[in-house]
Amino acid sequence: MLPILNKEFISKHPDSGVYERIYSYPEKILQFGTGVLLRGLVDYLVDKANKQGIYQGRIVVVKSTDGDTNDFSSQDGLFTTHIKGISQGELVDELLINAAISRVLQSNAGWRQILDAVHQSALQTIISNTTEVGIQYIPERIGKEAPASFPAKLLAILWERFNYLGGSNHTGFVIVPTELVVDNGRLLKDIVLQLAAYNELPATFITWIHEANYFCNSLVDRIVPGKPRNLPAIASAAGYTDQLWIEVEPYLLWAIEGNDIIRKTLGFYQADARMLITTSITPFREQKLRLLNGSHTAAAPLAYLYGLNTVYECMQEEHIRHFFHQVVLKEILPTIAEGCPVATVFAQEVLDRFANPFIAHKLISITFQESSKMNARNVRTLIRYYEQYQVLPPYLCLGFAAMLLFLRPVREEAGKYFGQRAEEEYLITDDNAPVFAAWWKEGTNITAMVTGICADKRLWETDLNTLPGFAAEVASLLTILQTEGVKAFMQLQHQKN
Repeated sequence: MLPILNKEFISKHPDSGVYERIYSYPEKILQFGTGVLLRGLVDYLVDKANKQGIYQGRIVVVKSTDGDTNDFSSQDGLFTTHIKGISQGELVDELLINAAISRVLQSNAGWRQILDAVHQSALQTIISNTTEVGIQYIPERIGKEAPASFPAKLLAILWERFNYLGGSNHTGFVIVPTELVVDNGRLLKDIVLQLAAYNELPATFITWIHEANYFCNSLVDRIVPGKPRNLPAIASAAGYTDQLWIEVEPYLLWAIEGNDIIRKTLGFYQADARMLITTSITPFREQKLRLLNGSHTAAAPLAYLYGLNTVYECMQEEHIRHFFHQVVLKEILPTIAEGCPVATVFAQEVLDRFANPFIAHKLISITFQESSKMNARNVRTLIRYYEQYQVLPPYLCLGFAAMLLFLRPVREEAGKYFGQRAEEEYLITDDNAPVFAAWWKEGTNITAMVTGICADKRLWETDLNTLPGFAAEVASLLTILQTEGVKAFMQLQHQKN
């Protein structure tokens, strides 16, 4: 039987990369969430800094969901990070044992322990990932029991800290939410203040929140698939069992809006240049939205109708790979590179990430809310490209046409719409599916249909018919995709180019 990964195992394996001195480091971070993203990004960076002797602090984790914390306690908080993927064209396959977590507390059963933890003056940082719905206002009173919502939990923790340490300016926290919400730090602070008013907490406490605490907007980017399917075989090769094992891609980005005070508190940022503390994260949000998310949205319907099922398959098929390269490097990148100097490097990293053989990112999943994503991610790029070059971006136009074909229903049942690829049907998971179904029902004239869709204010932030020639180009492409088939068309186009 294989030994379990814990402190005892580490003591018998001096080559593990974990040094015993790390166990004695004080708890400096309170982390809400045990999920794979936080462990694969935040905890990875803290562990990296500790091993370099930079930060010398550990993390006390709050498990917000129901369930026990036995896996963490039996393994003394240790877990394996398996970095797998492509970086700068090279295959990466690296194992690391993470020792950043000191303990894990269940938010309900361990609420008193959590409040006691914030009595430590060394604890100066709070990090969260409670999903996007976690940052919302729910009016509730704070008391002896754990509140239900994360913002109310945070308010209770701040109130405990304020009362225990006296409310001076050096007793506050640096608070960094990582939920994928625009201006997540500002939004969280607004909700906490709203809850403080609801709880009728004193003005001195409100002043302390403003003057002693820093709520930071942040953006995280790392694909963390989590526990591998073939864990028993991998564990056998590693020589130990680990129920907390996670896989991560080589790429990471954590951009935080902050100043020198934030940098001093989050000292572990010095261990990795990909963790950035800067005056604005808007350029990083822009490059991720346009280059990574935007190219996904442009390519997914086309690649799916071509007959492919994952992003990795796209990068192995020459015609769709060519489409991805053209969209990313020739059409999206030029529209943002001037305002975001690091975008050129990021664009190449995006293509490397798409080619990661260890991540099965399903195309049908990417098409979830396809039309809304097209509006949020690519409509502005279409307009910017035309304004810069006075011509239409051909591959984004093709992606738009493929989206319309993908959203063409072959049947409707109980309010659900189904499209068709070859002999199989697929569910169209798009809130605008009824809108497109109505247009296709009337669409005997493709040009008239596309013109109408482009002008439909329910779908786009602007009338796309104001983009000269766009509707005609999309209609022409859509007609060819329908008559020739996506695969035949793509192969022919690639031969021409």
